[in-house]
Formats: sequence, C-alpha cells, structure tokens
Amino acid sequence: MIKPPDTLKPTVFIVTGLSGAGRSTALKALGDIGFYVIDNLPLVLLRSIDAQMMSSVSKSLFALAINSQTIGFSSNNLLSIIANLRDEQLFSVYLLYLDCDNEILIRRYTETRRRHPLAIDRPVVDGISQERILLEPLKDQADLIIDTSHMLVADLKERLKAFAQSTIKNTSFTPLSIQVVSFSYRLGLPREADLVFDMRFLRNPHYDEQLRPLNGQNQQIADFIRQDKIYAPFFDILVNQLKLLLPAFEHEGKSYLTIALGCTGGKHRSVFVAEETASWLKKMGFHVSLKHRDLATAMTKSE
Repeated sequence: MIKPPDTLKPTVFIVTGLSGAGRSTALKALGDIGFYVIDNLPLVLLRSIDAQMMSSVSKSLFALAINSQTIGFSSNNLLSIIANLRDEQLFSVYLLYLDCDNEILIRRYTETRRRHPLAIDRPVVDGISQERILLEPLKDQADLIIDTSHMLVADLKERLKAFAQSTIKNTSFTPLSIQVVSFSYRLGLPREADLVFDMRFLRNPHYDEQLRPLNGQNQQIADFIRQDKIYAPFFDILVNQLKLLLPAFEHEGKSYLTIALGCTGGKHRSVFVAEETASWLKKMGFHVSLKHRDLATAMTKSE
C-alpha cells in the first residue's frame, strides 16, 4: 500500500473516461493500494473541497470518479475546477482518463445486456459517439490516458500503481498484504486460505508428555521441531516457493493473500511454522498479520 509521509499535501486522482472503459475497476484498484475512493461525485461538491475537509479523513490519497452522468457535469466545468484546485496549491491533482475501442465497448455492453447511459432508446454506438464528443476536452488535458481495450484487470492495476508511484514522491510501497494462519485439520480448512501447507509430516510434540502442554510459541517446541531432519530443507523449499509465487500473485492483481499452515491439533507444529513463516515474510518487507485460529481451543482442551 502506498504510504505518503504526513508532510505531503493530499493527492487527488480524478478518474474519468468512457462508460464501460473500466472506471469502477480502476477505482477498486486504487482503493486496494491505499486511496480513499468516492464514486460519481457531483461537480458542486468537487468545487467545494478544501484542505480541512480532506484532513478529516485519515488518508492523504483520494480517487474521485467523475462521469458524463455526474450532476452538473461538463468537461469545461471540470477542467475549470481542476485548474482552480491546482492554483490554490492545497492538493496535488491529476486527471486520469480511461479510453477504449468502440468495438470492445459495444461487445461489453452486449455481453452485460446494459444500455449505454447516453443512448437509452438508441443503439449503443450512438451513446459512445456522443460521450466521446463530450469528454474530448478531458482526454486532451489528461495527465494519464489508459486504453483498456485489450488490458487485463491485473494490467490496469499495475499501470495505476506505476503512475501513483511516479507522481507521489517519497512513498514506500508494499505490494501485498499477507495473513498467515495456523489451524487444526480436525476443525477444518480456513475458508479464506489461498495457499495451504500440511505440517503433519513433522515429528509431533504431542507424544512427548513434557512437551504436550506447551504450544508452538514455546522455545522447547521450536527446538524439538528444528531437530527434525526434514524441517530445514522443507522450510527452504517453502520460502523459495513463496519467492516465486508472491510476485506472480501481485502481478495478477491480488492485494491480500492468506497462507494457512495446518497440523492435527493446531497447537504445536502449525503454530511454530506459521510463526517462522510470518517472521520471514516481515524480513522480506511484506505487511504481515499472524493468526493462530485454533490455538486457544487446543490449549483449553489440554488443561
């Protein structure tokens, strides 16, 4: 997620373009990387935004969608508002325009059985042509034009990320938020899991009476599992697999990933390996949360 320093003034991305070109998808992508998103904002409200209003929200990045059906819309009015906002120098304002080939737009409307908002009782192509004329001044003045005709959702997200990084200075960027979950197979797989690893091949501390009351967060359990000859080569394979997969997940547009590690009771092996995996991911620079789903239940049963 993009994290602007507190000293930066708010950044506003105004997202516009042809209906059906992917404006909603673009907003979702910007939301995933840390923007506060407002869709279909009336121009009268856009004209009245000020620094105090922006500072009341706990973010400094805003993505505002404006389309040809917005209340009070005209391209000239929008360009005038943008010019005024830039003159006031309270915000960094960028205009993003989404374009698309007519044939692709017609196909999208046909597949979804939607009518074009500017041609309710006429062919879709009439509405597209009319909207192109309405929006032409915005396209001419846009800071970024993205043609989505043959673009995958993941590619659109990547393009928006790249533009955000190039325009918002002194930012740090975490490509993926990851949750690591330990669990008990007896209680079922976590429904939210994207990747699942089975730890039941490791030696089980449960069968050692001194270790049984402990859990995978205790040093004695860590030492016991590390002594298993297969653990070290397994963990090397696990992290190498993650090195391969995580960039691929990010490229495909995934912003949140859940890695689940399970063992029989969700108390020893899965907890320890989850702790180790989360620690490695943090060292690699990922934003990581750790959850031991069934540990409390397992500890209660052992009392």
